[in-house]
Amino acid sequence: MLSKNDIIRVTVTDLTHDGLGVIKHDGCVFFVDNALPGEELEMRVLKLGKSISYGKVETFLSQSPHRQTGLALDYLRTGIADLGHLAYEQQLLFKQEQVRKNLAKIAGVTGVPVLETLGMANPLAYRNKAQVPVRRVKGQLETGFFRKQSHDLLPLSDYYIQDPEIDQLINAVRDLLRHFDLKPYDEVEHTGLIRHLLVRRGHYSEELMLVLVTTRPKIFRIEQVIQQLTEQFPKLVSIIQNINDQKTNVILGKEFRTLYGKDTITDQMLGNNYEISAQSFYQVNTEMAEKLYQIAIDFAALTPNDVVIDAYSGIGTIGLSFAKHVKQVYGVEAIEKAVEDAKKNAERNGITNSTYVADSAENAMAQWVKDGIKPTVIMVDPPRKGLTESFIKASSQMTPQKIVYVSCNPATMARDIKRYQELGYQLEKVQPVDLFPQTHHIEVVGLLERKR
Repeated sequence: MLSKNDIIRVTVTDLTHDGLGVIKHDGCVFFVDNALPGEELEMRVLKLGKSISYGKVETFLSQSPHRQTGLALDYLRTGIADLGHLAYEQQLLFKQEQVRKNLAKIAGVTGVPVLETLGMANPLAYRNKAQVPVRRVKGQLETGFFRKQSHDLLPLSDYYIQDPEIDQLINAVRDLLRHFDLKPYDEVEHTGLIRHLLVRRGHYSEELMLVLVTTRPKIFRIEQVIQQLTEQFPKLVSIIQNINDQKTNVILGKEFRTLYGKDTITDQMLGNNYEISAQSFYQVNTEMAEKLYQIAIDFAALTPNDVVIDAYSGIGTIGLSFAKHVKQVYGVEAIEKAVEDAKKNAERNGITNSTYVADSAENAMAQWVKDGIKPTVIMVDPPRKGLTESFIKASSQMTPQKIVYVSCNPATMARDIKRYQELGYQLEKVQPVDLFPQTHHIEVVGLLERKR
């Protein structure tokens, strides 16, 4: 009988969807960090459960030929790069297989082409946005990431998958906070001032935004901090304070104050210009987001006569990228601020054939049906939880010829595709896109066509 802290000899047989090694031993299924299929290990038993148990690698007895060596284990411990120990070409195959498995298991779909995952030439230092906690570690203010499933901060100065300019700015802010003795947040005592740093950088514009998330309005010597940062980083065009005095894991509070420069930064995507605020949803990997959106556009095979609904439209990045090539775009987004941004972005890019409304996607669809709007194409890019049953029904009742589904969760996408197939649509092809190299996250584009 196994007990906690036993050390046993095992072989890894598989990977979970989030990159943990799978080990079957003595009737137990173990999940283990930093373990790849085929590897033999001595494993320490950490936790025994009824259906799932957890272990830890004590010693590698053999290693996979697909292991990426030299990865700092902090990137695995924090989940920053939870697939970083797997060679990149194998990460792409793993993601393609995850999509295929979900479609077969959940939607019963086999035989539909799941194309090779579209990857990056340089799959590092790609993130244009960072959110890092500020805490005290061993008596000193530090920035870094929490260990997985914990609130223990691991100090970092190189974040591996973030734009290096963002890393440099975070480190410079950290050093100034220490210099001016500004107190980091203590979430147990709910004391201290600086909770988080949020940094955004325009991929093309190179403009930088810094958001200081604080527990209260007054920041001691903020003028000196701003002066030193703007001298060191000429592209730092926006410094914003966000006040969050709540005992919560939510990063941003409701109140924003611009301390320096502009309220937004600008950037481009597929030839359009966008203003990005502190709270805007904007894909964190611009290079691959452009490819993702272009695939969605290509799958739709849009013509000048098409009327397109862009559901979950955000600040308009998908819909506005093809608006000039179609008859009309209707966008819906639940977040009012994003809808305001989408309207401004349409104006900024000289686009006059787009309409954006702030509502739930299913409510907007119902209203558009009443208004007699007949889309030829519906594009959806929902959150991880996927689409609601009412949305699926409403969108299929509009009888568009094509539905292009952009997803960040292959499992909920497969569930929704099963429902669309019951309502008269057929999945034609699927393209995984690697927006998040070194991590288990996958973006997918699927094309559904109405059966004739």
